[in-house]
Amino acid sequence: MTDTTLTLGEVEALAFSALQGAGAAAHQAAAVARSTRLAERDGIRSHGLMYVPIYAEHLRCGKVLGAAVPTVARPRPAAVQVDAAHGFAHAAIDAGWAQFDVAVREQGIAAMAIARSYNCGVLGHHAERLAEAGLVGLCFTNAPASMAPIGGTKPVIGTNPFALAVPDGAGQARLVIDQSASAIAKSEIILRARKGEPIEPGWALDADGQPTEDAEAALAGSMLPAGGQKGFGMGLMVEIFAAALSGGNLGLEASPFSGPKGGPPGTGQFFIGVDPAAFSGDGFQTAILRLADAITDQPGTRLPGARRAADRKRIKSEGVQVDAALMDRINAA
Repeated sequence: MTDTTLTLGEVEALAFSALQGAGAAAHQAAAVARSTRLAERDGIRSHGLMYVPIYAEHLRCGKVLGAAVPTVARPRPAAVQVDAAHGFAHAAIDAGWAQFDVAVREQGIAAMAIARSYNCGVLGHHAERLAEAGLVGLCFTNAPASMAPIGGTKPVIGTNPFALAVPDGAGQARLVIDQSASAIAKSEIILRARKGEPIEPGWALDADGQPTEDAEAALAGSMLPAGGQKGFGMGLMVEIFAAALSGGNLGLEASPFSGPKGGPPGTGQFFIGVDPAAFSGDGFQTAILRLADAITDQPGTRLPGARRAADRKRIKSEGVQVDAALMDRINAA
């Protein structure tokens, strides 16, 4: 079988079909398929079609409940709670989104917590969704423990990303910050392991707490935090928002996002939306524009998210290249 070039629409359809075939209800499969399309659109291959066979495996073994129906509550005017019921995070986020949007616009600032959840794909896309609605979005998601504290060898927290997106006043995001507490996303190490490629120095430790460039040894050991103790502190912050505040499992309690063992991970997400008009009014966009210009006016610089935006434009035109081995895994899922 040769490599294949797919349009973004074909990427979404392929993901939807594979997920439904593995047992996902239409509302669950559609939300994840859309997320897969967005990841491939932005060149984030580690969260795109590569993950579809993993999702399918987890549907079949019960790590994700494909028929789950999220429930939404609004216990206070600025608080939205969503129980994902061990389905995909994407469907739970969609279920709570309308009430979340109303709460932000009514209160000026509001939060949505998702519990008993799962991997939510590219976190920055959820923050960007808020920015496209004219809101500042700050998002947190925790993950199964894979990162030890500085000086330790036993993982306590996950790679635990956070994302911030800022509106441009014209229906798009002016900038998107999306980064994990670890030196690199774990999915990148999984991708290297699958390809039999080494990882970069400073990414991970082996099970004995020693630096390693072997992807398989890294997966059996511990991820290294970005910036040492500061990165671990950032990961703790995410854990507090995404797990302790949402009611999701701590990373210590969550089963891995890879492999069939352990049952549903039950992790969480926590999203904060802010309406700039409630605070600084028109002054917000003026300040953001000055800040952005101070960065981009300097040769060789770019705003966070600019690389994704460039990939987005290119991939929409060129399509998505899918290697034969991956296509075989998806078709067999």
